[in-house]
Amino acid sequence: MDIIVVLQCLGQCLDQTTLRQLNCIVSAMLAMTGRVTMLGISRWTEPGGSYRTIQRFFNRVINWSKLHWVLIRHHLLERGEPVLIGGDETVVTKAGDKTYGLDRFFSSLYGKPVPGLAFFGLFLLSLKSRRSYPVMMEQVVKAQEGATRKKSAQSAEPKARKRKRGRPQGSRNKNRHNVELSPYLLQIQQMLKALLALIGLDLSLVYCVLDGAFGNNYALQMVRQCSLHLISKLRHDAALYFPYEGTQNKYGPRKKYGPKLDYNHIPQRYLKATSLDKKLQTDIYQLVIWHKRFADPLNVVIIVKTNLKTQAQAHVVLFSSDLSLAYDKLIDYYCLRFQLEFNFRDAKQFWGLEDFMNIKQHPVYNAANLAMFMVNLSQLLVRHFRPACPAFSVNDLKAYFRGRKYVTETLKLLPQEPEPIFIEQIYANIAQLGRINPA
Repeated sequence: MDIIVVLQCLGQCLDQTTLRQLNCIVSAMLAMTGRVTMLGISRWTEPGGSYRTIQRFFNRVINWSKLHWVLIRHHLLERGEPVLIGGDETVVTKAGDKTYGLDRFFSSLYGKPVPGLAFFGLFLLSLKSRRSYPVMMEQVVKAQEGATRKKSAQSAEPKARKRKRGRPQGSRNKNRHNVELSPYLLQIQQMLKALLALIGLDLSLVYCVLDGAFGNNYALQMVRQCSLHLISKLRHDAALYFPYEGTQNKYGPRKKYGPKLDYNHIPQRYLKATSLDKKLQTDIYQLVIWHKRFADPLNVVIIVKTNLKTQAQAHVVLFSSDLSLAYDKLIDYYCLRFQLEFNFRDAKQFWGLEDFMNIKQHPVYNAANLAMFMVNLSQLLVRHFRPACPAFSVNDLKAYFRGRKYVTETLKLLPQEPEPIFIEQIYANIAQLGRINPA
């Protein structure tokens, strides 16, 4: 439980001064209460951790992706462990108008666009521990993407006015493999390539799991260009077509689209599993099928839930670019993606992702990545207590370190140091105060 020993592996990517500052900040964040800001951290640091020291750390240029990966590789993952890549975006609400990258972003929590900052993160999803570990976090700057779209729209507007009805003469079918990616997707693609280069041969990465916002051909081609397979979700009413099985014409293009899929009457030969829970029946279908906006056929898994009393149906459509992936693994991999939502929750609730008050580019980037670094570190520290207390949480962890800090500061005031056994008893008793799940 010695933080200095745990973070000693980071010496290969940080200089001694920065590592010493990080040790000081981490110890303070584990014990502190209230909002996690630079001023709040400085009030809980040991001597030598002044506000000016904290300010210097937040203004440093730090390779956080390497920092995350070194901690994960040394303490959280085993070599050769099966791992997926997960990605998602989070929105942090902010007021004012001076913070770098401040704009209006859609927040699923509020159900509408809100003023704030947006960050896109890449995570390593462990199939063994069923946990998610953040490894890369970048800010999304909306102004550049909006300016590019506005410029392209203005350049295309005069041409659209002159165009006549119908298809232009001499036009050719577009190759859906060679798509023009938006600045947002280009940023994510650069992150994926940087992550693959960082990890190298330590892990075998095959799949990238993204939510339904990336269930389109542009995101699929973006992932495939990184030599990965995409796992995502389609709309519940996506127009899917069976492969054409009739006779082909002697001349002209070959037909590839057959009849359209009817979600209420899916052929039984595609049924893979059926389960019954009270009055709810769940049927799982898997089929290789076409979508007219995708360049290649998709491995689609359709989960149909039927209320046996009212005969009402609801279905979820998952897909993957890997046509050989089994239906149970595809569902399991997509469900595992939700673990990264818990990372965002912990970062906002405990580690200052929602609290930081930095306004410049580097401090904002450092604050967001420091919060995600604490998510990884807290998962490592919680492992120490889970064998004795399976329900041990981050709240219990912070209460434990807060109690130890109170005892340490009290012992410094005593004229004579007590016996080591008595000190350990004090640590054990005081560390129980404020814990939700006492040992």
